[in-house]
Amino acid sequence: MLRNSKPLILKYFLTLINGAFLVFGLSLMGFAAWLLLDRNNFITALDENNYLIVCIFRILIGTGSAVVLICLLGYLGIHCEIRCLLSLYAVLLMWAFGVQVVLSALIFIKKEEVHQVWHDEIDLVISQYGSKDMPEDIPKWTILNTLQKTLQCCGQHNYTDWIKNKNKENSEQVPCSCTNSTLKKWFCDEPLNATYLEGCENKINTWYQANALTLIGINFGLLVTEVLQISLTVSFLRHIKNRIYAEM
Repeated sequence: MLRNSKPLILKYFLTLINGAFLVFGLSLMGFAAWLLLDRNNFITALDENNYLIVCIFRILIGTGSAVVLICLLGYLGIHCEIRCLLSLYAVLLMWAFGVQVVLSALIFIKKEEVHQVWHDEIDLVISQYGSKDMPEDIPKWTILNTLQKTLQCCGQHNYTDWIKNKNKENSEQVPCSCTNSTLKKWFCDEPLNATYLEGCENKINTWYQANALTLIGINFGLLVTEVLQISLTVSFLRHIKNRIYAEM
């Protein structure tokens, strides 16, 4: 009886994992599309014309679409027990596994380059912040204000980064978002003890270090799940093949 129920068990787990991958692919597509199309999100506002970042978003959308397509092929192959579709499904899963490994390696190798692009763009936003001649950059400044207020930080390295800004009424001013002030204007005159002294870069790095293991764990978990799904698919293919030979 256990032998007869084996294909049903394989089908159940294959469908379950395939469904989880489908949800993941749709979520990836939605998130990437939001980042690419929403001009008010922080990353896009800082670097809206940068080819590298736009390219990364398109890769995410493409990856999500590929995952959804693979899952649909897998569902048809599993439900209808079509050997050619199951074989294609296993090959595509192997391809996805390889792409994920390569992308993870590229992100690790290129992290300094991405960090430098980010660093330069933040410096540019700080120097242009509050300029009356650049109203089109107001969304960038608003998002930077939100970041500083939320993280309770000021500037990239610390509050002295704002010395380079020439749009202030006097050199002692800092953005109101760098202080406890609730005033809705670009710059405020606040004492040093009411100003956030730590830079936002330190805050972001602290968050990343605290969550790096979680991000690595998610990536590793996906890789392990892909290997499991490939193994289950191969086992299901063998079962179908053996059944066909037995019926001949």
